[in-house]
Amino acid sequence: MQFFNCHTHQSLVKEGVLDLVNQYPKEFDKKIAFYSIGIHPWYIEESSIAAELLVLEEKLQTANCLALGECGLDKRIEVAFELQEKVFEQQLLLAEKYQKPVIIHCVAAFQEVIAIAKKLKISVPLIIHGFSKNTQVAQRLLANGFYLSFGKYLLKNPELESVFQKIPDERFFLETDTLSESIEEVYALAAKYKNKSIIELQATIASNFKNVFQR
Repeated sequence: MQFFNCHTHQSLVKEGVLDLVNQYPKEFDKKIAFYSIGIHPWYIEESSIAAELLVLEEKLQTANCLALGECGLDKRIEVAFELQEKVFEQQLLLAEKYQKPVIIHCVAAFQEVIAIAKKLKISVPLIIHGFSKNTQVAQRLLANGFYLSFGKYLLKNPELESVFQKIPDERFFLETDTLSESIEEVYALAAKYKNKSIIELQATIASNFKNVFQR
């Protein structure tokens, strides 16, 4: 593996790239090599939560399911926030049971995400995907043990450069999410911001991958 894509919605089989492809319980594709699976807050339907959690539990026990997610909290959608919290908690407990890292979608709810992880005493790695906030938010998440994954906003928002430069090497990942740009392009910009060669950056993320995903 030369490039690790921590979160993507596209399954692009490409030599040297390990894509962690996001899957949903209702739309599972068994042909995908490595994936995460979770109930996204946007798609919570109360009538199907129990059935979807059963699918999650089954898939979390397989070797090519590398993580649970994406799951999380979003204050800018119509799904009742209390229901989001309940479903998020149920998924975190499954991740803890099967010792899988968690890919987290968080919009305007970082305080609640941190509080829930503390309350449930979650010990598995928690990764905030698509990070786009300021240094203060980043430092608070890092202080509470979270990892941060950068991608779309790193490419689109030059103001993130200074935030990204302050993230410790052992606490970040890179991703494409829904970008049309490649993971190689994300690595190129990240390497520039970190003042590293691509090879040095690959070694950093490979080490983080080994530590978090136990591979």
